[in-house]
Amino acid sequence: MAATTNKEKKTADQGEKLKEAYIDYLLEHGQAPPSVYQFMKMQKKKESVFYDYFNSFSALEKEIWKGFFDETITRIQSDAVYMEYSVREKLLAFYYTMMEVLKNNRSYVMLRVNQMPTQGRRMPSNEVFSRLKEAFVDFANELIAEGKEIGEIVNRPIIGNRYDEGLWRQLQFVIYFWVKDDSPNFERTDEAIEKAVNLSFDIMGRGPIDAAVDFAKFLYQQR
Repeated sequence: MAATTNKEKKTADQGEKLKEAYIDYLLEHGQAPPSVYQFMKMQKKKESVFYDYFNSFSALEKEIWKGFFDETITRIQSDAVYMEYSVREKLLAFYYTMMEVLKNNRSYVMLRVNQMPTQGRRMPSNEVFSRLKEAFVDFANELIAEGKEIGEIVNRPIIGNRYDEGLWRQLQFVIYFWVKDDSPNFERTDEAIEKAVNLSFDIMGRGPIDAAVDFAKFLYQQR
């Protein structure tokens, strides 16, 4: 069993090294390598080694962004207090922690985001984010389900089945805002995160409108 575990770890480490080498190349040249063959030649490895982990540079980059998500989840879930948070606090913790993860790769994130056409104040729906989106939407739906179960989130007509997509757009906005943020210690990003999350829970959570509807129902039932 130990030998299998060590082999799996060695395999994962090799995949991480390829991702790191790819990021280094991008930062030095401003674009992807001309071919897998040339990239692996620089790594002094056979081209076939690359295909043991990724089938293209696009697939590799998808895993880079998915890796940012995985590291974020690992960090927040390692905090024993996290499980005691409200759903709103869990989403805040995710965003704050992910910005810390991205900070370790800020030059890469800035390069890639700035190379993409913008859509307002968020990033476009680029294919490179597909793995990140899949993982985040699953995470968001877990939070939404938990929120509905404890009454922190209510199901609303029309938009109730699109909460996850709204949170994905919110994550894109947060990343794009952070890339453009030049405030000390990214203080404006922290403020943007707090305001964005508060707004989303004003929309998804119970508010004055819900109280008014409940009261109207109560009065109707008393007739």
